[in-house]
Amino acid sequence: MNVDTTIGVTAGVTTSTYIPRQRTEPPLEHAVRYTEERHWDVFPGTWLEAVDGVPRCACGAADCGAPGAHPLRSGWSREATGSATTARRLWSQEPRASVLLPTGRTFDALDVPESAGCLALARLERMELSLGPVTCVPDGRMLFFVLPGATAKVPDLVRRLGWSPSALDLTARGEGDWVAAPPTRLGTRGSVQWARRPTAANRWLPDAEEVVPTLAYACSRVV
Repeated sequence: MNVDTTIGVTAGVTTSTYIPRQRTEPPLEHAVRYTEERHWDVFPGTWLEAVDGVPRCACGAADCGAPGAHPLRSGWSREATGSATTARRLWSQEPRASVLLPTGRTFDALDVPESAGCLALARLERMELSLGPVTCVPDGRMLFFVLPGATAKVPDLVRRLGWSPSALDLTARGEGDWVAAPPTRLGTRGSVQWARRPTAANRWLPDAEEVVPTLAYACSRVV
């Protein structure tokens, strides 16, 4: 079974979450598509290299925590671009580079455990609430894309719902942070996949207030 279809079934969504060509197109084509179709900024990250037959991160650290899927340089924020032309130039320098997206610009990302994310995604779709793209990361996390500003809102939202922010595994990733985008591969664990892919229907992102109640509830259930 295709990986994308499996994610769709697990998350309670239809097999329309399957992304044609996701695993066959080079990172460059995905990066360009994100800039052209979503107007997202992108920047190249590290990549995987085979060392004695074992995939290692291009950063050279044997104990890298995100092999093949993190910024290569400290100035990544300045390097991020929304220009397709610039993206083509950047990835032409290293075609294997991962595709990373800075948060806090056109979107923030709500980061939850995959088990909570699957539960929340199923509930949100049954409620027919507005949803943005959602990624499934092979380290057991799911990221829900929302409007920028979520980092400042989430703690108070969680408190008003009756939980302590420190009690829930729910965080917002905003300005100064980044997320890995499909088809970026995270070491030997697999590739980042869309649980809910970007489409014309979800171009307008929800505010954090619209999805945090369901995400917080789901996180409280899987603690």
